[in-house]
Amino acid sequence: MWNNNKTVSRTFTSTDSQNCYAIISGITGWKKIRAGNKDGVSNVFTCLNAARAGAKKVDVYILNNQIEQVVMR
Repeated sequence: MWNNNKTVSRTFTSTDSQNCYAIISGITGWKKIRAGNKDGVSNVFTCLNAARAGAKKVDVYILNNQIEQVVMR
């Protein structure tokens, strides 16, 4: 489900492969970026960090409690 016009308040990653999370305004708890494609995880995480650093809003697609896609506004 798409969650539109949201703010990224926090991001987290660790040294574990494909282990990236974000807190998005209006969405409960940390949401993991869906693993399975190394470049996909990196791209989504980079977009979320750029939005947070630049105070930009995002549209986030969440499926099965994980972030699948992000569009920066």
